[in-house]
Amino acid sequence: MSQKLLIVDDEPGIVAVVQNYFEMAGYLVITACSGKDALKKLSQAPDIVLLDINMPDMDGLTVCQNIRKYITCPIIFLTARIETSDKIKGFSVGADDYIVKPFDLDELGARVAAHLRRENRKQEQSSLRFFDNMVIDYTKRDITINQKPIVLSKKEFDIVELLSTHIGQVFDRERIYDIVWGLDGDGNSATIMEHIRKIRNKFAAVTMHSYIETVWGVGYKWIG
Repeated sequence: MSQKLLIVDDEPGIVAVVQNYFEMAGYLVITACSGKDALKKLSQAPDIVLLDINMPDMDGLTVCQNIRKYITCPIIFLTARIETSDKIKGFSVGADDYIVKPFDLDELGARVAAHLRRENRKQEQSSLRFFDNMVIDYTKRDITINQKPIVLSKKEFDIVELLSTHIGQVFDRERIYDIVWGLDGDGNSATIMEHIRKIRNKFAAVTMHSYIETVWGVGYKWIG
C-alpha cells in the first residue's frame, strides 16, 4: 500500500513541485494550503507531514502542536528560518526534522524515506517482545526459542499472549478461560490446565526455562 504524505504550504508553486515529485515516487499525496485546511486533512491519516512554518492564518508551529494532539507520524518542517531558537521551538512542539528552503528534492525525498523506515521499524519492534532466549511476534503470531519455531494452536498462542503481555500478573484459570474463550466457550477451567501443560511441553522441548509459573491455589503468571 502506498504511503500517504501531507504537504502543507501556502505557496502553490512549491506544493505543485513537491506533489509531483512524490507522486512520481509512488506516494499518495494530500495537499493543504493553510493550517486550518491541514487540520481538516488529518482525517485521511497521513504517514508523514511536510509542514511550512510561515503561513498567514496559522503558523506551522501552532499547526504542528495541534497535529500532535491527534497523530504521531513524522513531521518535517519546510522553512526559510535557520536560527537555532526556531529549531528548538519546532522540536519542542513535536517536529521531527527541518529542511531549509530552497531545498533539493532528492534530499527531501531521502529524508522522508528515512523517517518512514524509522517509523516502520518502531511498529515492527512494538509487536515483538524478547524474553531470555524467546522472541514473540504478536503480529505474525510466531514464537521462537533459541531461533527454533514453536508451533502453538490458536488458543495456546492466545494464552501465551495474555500472560506474556502482563508479566508478573497472576491469572486464575477461570479468568484465563473467560478472556481466551469468551462467554460462548463450552469448556471449563480444566481446559486451561491442559493447554498450559501442552504449552510447557512445547517450550521444554527446546529450553529449560519454563516462562509460565504456577502460583499454587491461585493460577498462572508469566515470569519472562
